[in-house]
Amino acid sequence: MKCRITFAGVGLIVAAMLNSGNAQAQDVHFTQFDASPLTLNPANTGAFGGDFRASAIYRDQWRSVTGGDAAFKTIGVSLDMPIIRDISVDDYLAAGLQFYKDQAGDGNLSNTTVMLSLAYHKFLGTDGKKVLTVGLQGGYSHKNIDLSKLYFGDEYLEGAWQPGTSAEWGWLTTGTSNYLINAGINYSQAIGEKSSFVIGVGANNLNQPLESFDKRQAAADVGLGIRYTGQLGAIIGINDKFSLRPAAFVQSQSTAMELVAGNEFNLKVGEGYDLPTATAIYAGIWYRNQDAIMVTAGIEYQGFRIGVGYDYNTSDLKAASNNNGGFEISIRYIKSSPIDFAKKLLYPCSRF
Repeated sequence: MKCRITFAGVGLIVAAMLNSGNAQAQDVHFTQFDASPLTLNPANTGAFGGDFRASAIYRDQWRSVTGGDAAFKTIGVSLDMPIIRDISVDDYLAAGLQFYKDQAGDGNLSNTTVMLSLAYHKFLGTDGKKVLTVGLQGGYSHKNIDLSKLYFGDEYLEGAWQPGTSAEWGWLTTGTSNYLINAGINYSQAIGEKSSFVIGVGANNLNQPLESFDKRQAAADVGLGIRYTGQLGAIIGINDKFSLRPAAFVQSQSTAMELVAGNEFNLKVGEGYDLPTATAIYAGIWYRNQDAIMVTAGIEYQGFRIGVGYDYNTSDLKAASNNNGGFEISIRYIKSSPIDFAKKLLYPCSRF
């Protein structure tokens, strides 16, 4: 089985958009997008060289603005692996499981999502250096809010606060649940022995589920819009040990659009640099349009990738945030297959 082309640093950001009369969820940003591959595009499922991949990431955002209890906190955990190999020559089918939970604000607005995904990887040609991947994803999402922690204008009577007297309570529900369907496609290609690229598109919320905390809203007013994504990433091998890994990502949903671009510098150190488990150090710099400058850094060792990320806020909120954005810590493990471990790679599979 040849080493498989995967992703140099693609994608980012899953938007968790929520319509309701008086509350709106945050847009979730993962600066270390490589630590949460299944939230980016279902076609990322199984897109690595090895037996299985396990990833986890934690993000803490806007603590300087909201305070500790109301900070935006996000955790993502995923597991994916090939399940049927050599369907046709090197083609394979992969499956994955993604768990995601986000909590934000004084009202503990939370989003808990579990997704299952499948992806078929079709090798094109006979050299094993071109792969077309199609992925599908489906799952369940529950959004919840603690109304007892919210303040309403009509609870202030004659200058005094009277909790629980708001007329809004009768119109609000504490939770909403929905099923989600996502799809994506990627094309990957190796160029020579040191470089490769990937380009992909995706569509999320294809079933446009209906959700709202406001019981009065008509169903037509609260459908979750389809979120479209596009991604481009590459590995550019400067020599056997040093590579550049640029990437760009764009997404749009309803009237909102977002663009992220940047580069990771990856340096293999020590011996065994031609093996999948080669030790490496990396650092990256990224820009989220009209929002933040982001930096990442970490180490790869024995199949593990451990990293940290930080956002320097540049948006209109920078006065309140004192330019502080979000902090992340992540860990990922890829178990190499015996064949991949024993031989020198034919081309530089991404460590994504």
